[in-house]
Amino acid sequence: MPSSQHSNDNRKSGFSSLFSFIRDRKEVKEGEAPYDGDRFARSAERLSQTIEQSNFISRDLSWLQFNYRVLDQARSARRTVFERMKFLAISDSNLDEFFTIRVGSLYNYLDYGKERVDYSGLREIPFRKALFSAIHKFTQEQDEVFENDLLPLFEEQKLKIGRWDDLEVPEQEEVGKYFDRTIYPMLTPMLFDYTHTFPILLAKTLIFAVVTRATESVKEDEENRKISFVQIPANLKRLYTIERKNGETVFIPIEEIMRHELRKLYRNVEILDMHLFRIVRNGDFSIDDNDDVETDFLDEVKQKLKTRRLGRVVRMEVEPNISEWLLNLLKKRWEIDDYNVFTCRHLLDFTCLWQIIKHPEFAELVPTPPAPVPPLGVTREEMEDIFETIKEGDILLHHPYNNFEPVLELLEEAADDPKVLAIKLTIYRLAKKSRITEALLKAAENGKHVSVLFEVKARFDEENNMREAQRLQKAGCFVIYGISRFKTHTKLLQIVRAEEQGVISYSHLASGNYNEETAKLYTDIGLLTCDEVYNRDITEFFNVITGHSLPNDYQYLLTAPRDMRKQIIKLIQQEATNAANGLVSGICFKINSLEDKTTIEELYKASQAGVPIRLIVRGICCLRPGRQGLSENITVRSIVGDFLEHTRIFYFHNNGNPKIYGGSADVMVRSFDRRIESMFAFVNPRVKQQAINILDYNLRDNVNSYELLEDGHYVKCAEKGEEESFDIHKKFFHVTLEEVMKAKLFAETKTESTENSTVEPTITLSESEV
Repeated sequence: MPSSQHSNDNRKSGFSSLFSFIRDRKEVKEGEAPYDGDRFARSAERLSQTIEQSNFISRDLSWLQFNYRVLDQARSARRTVFERMKFLAISDSNLDEFFTIRVGSLYNYLDYGKERVDYSGLREIPFRKALFSAIHKFTQEQDEVFENDLLPLFEEQKLKIGRWDDLEVPEQEEVGKYFDRTIYPMLTPMLFDYTHTFPILLAKTLIFAVVTRATESVKEDEENRKISFVQIPANLKRLYTIERKNGETVFIPIEEIMRHELRKLYRNVEILDMHLFRIVRNGDFSIDDNDDVETDFLDEVKQKLKTRRLGRVVRMEVEPNISEWLLNLLKKRWEIDDYNVFTCRHLLDFTCLWQIIKHPEFAELVPTPPAPVPPLGVTREEMEDIFETIKEGDILLHHPYNNFEPVLELLEEAADDPKVLAIKLTIYRLAKKSRITEALLKAAENGKHVSVLFEVKARFDEENNMREAQRLQKAGCFVIYGISRFKTHTKLLQIVRAEEQGVISYSHLASGNYNEETAKLYTDIGLLTCDEVYNRDITEFFNVITGHSLPNDYQYLLTAPRDMRKQIIKLIQQEATNAANGLVSGICFKINSLEDKTTIEELYKASQAGVPIRLIVRGICCLRPGRQGLSENITVRSIVGDFLEHTRIFYFHNNGNPKIYGGSADVMVRSFDRRIESMFAFVNPRVKQQAINILDYNLRDNVNSYELLEDGHYVKCAEKGEEESFDIHKKFFHVTLEEVMKAKLFAETKTESTENSTVEPTITLSESEV
């Protein structure tokens, strides 16, 4: 079945399809009445109705729909088997993070008896049932994709994921020697019985539970059974590779090797059962407000990271036919039930597929993206003196289509340039071997004043960020470790340079992190400028977030947590007023997530006032489009494909004089209330038109796009009739200035609006601006 057809058929049934798992539950605890299928069916129907009646879509169920779109790429016949394996692996790592944080957050309410009402209208306990039922359905589809869509393609690529019995005798001997030499010395069985406490088992690690009894025992009762746990070392490759003479590459999962050889750890005892499982723990924690010195703050972060490793179990993956006795023991120990237990028919943890994808044998079969192209209006020769190039006019970088190299070169040149006096930078995530860090260290060595606001609370990057921040601090950089209870998520760089005509500042404002590795994979925008107004605003903003300053109004910046939500709502309301007064209006957002209820309600009002609203939301979207009387004028699409869409652009038609912003923030409560964020206005006419073109191309894409339906599900957007394929992940490598100048979104006049509701006033540029 084609990918798009499968996607559409699978979603049309509405939320009621998510609750088949609830109806099939047959848990009967001691003292309970027998299983009543009708009662469970009625319960599932009530949950479904509550969700469908809400004007808001559950954040967590919306995220799961996003992961369906990722999984849908693994079905796509236009992709190679290696690309398809990649997306299956990504969907599984996404799910791990979802359980660690979002499900972990839900259990923070459940375990401590705190009340929580989801956007769907469900309280915490019924919502857990609805969410876990939906996730069970998703994991079943993952198994089906692997079994039906991927495995049949392995043979033609001469690759195989094998078991012990698939090996020839010499291969079994080779693998046996590998176990004896490498694996065996690293294993540590951990016994659990009445004399040994239950061991601490690591999250996201493959673990064997081994049930044994002494060989001299004649009784088979539970008292004579002992259980021990053997964790497979995470620093061993998951797949052992065998290259056969016929050109076939066989990958043997390490658990298959251990399953056959593990008896060597249990001499003179009988192994009764041996089962593989994997757990995910609650990793959602927050840093308490702390006014003590920075070292205390860092110690607190380190302590919280330890609690993440020991958090309560929220998910357990098991193999089929796991011992009921063992399963009940683990469920009781971790206070979980059947909702938390996921049976995997094939591999536990599909992220091991990365090892196949990256195997040298298949390097030429994995597609690589085209080489980046120069930014529009700038040739490679003109970037030789980056300071002079920026002086000639604002430069919009659109990654990964444009290289991230100009930003790195700007910092590296600034580190060596004797004219540079100071460098200021905010850091959220860095590459592991970061050129950013090296440039800042060099700048400090050369006597520059280097100020770095380093966010050490960036989730899952805490340890790397603390390590890099301490390196900078030891080198003499002025390092600030985040701001109290706020996460610093804004992306700003400022370089102060003494020149003949006076001191000039050069700035970079962006939607993405200062990470040269993710800049190759994420779509983001960055603005290079020496405009005095931008720099005045940025200087003021740095003074606010690093010192004690109360700013006047910024001219080009919207900032959070100060007033970003208020300003965005004001712009939405102006569009609604224009529509009510018969003027042309229009709103278009390109963001990662749309979750803030206050902003969504304003978008609903604007829709009811007649404002056409086009939303491009990659991931979570809690707004329900196309509902009669609520949101008929709103459409939502999501783009999932070769690159991770990370760009944020906010467009307001403003009666033909568009106001357009880019920046680091999404429309989320955390972005507006719990993070330091910034959005910057596009003021250069050419740059404004480039931003319009980015939105226009996103709305035209018919290869990577999915449309959000009123019921909360997504359908694949397909080519219509003789319409040509429009793949933005390819088109942006070839975009020309001429095409940019033609880009339109909404009508220029009311008359034009009635004739064509999808055009936009073209911004006229002078020859010098082009």
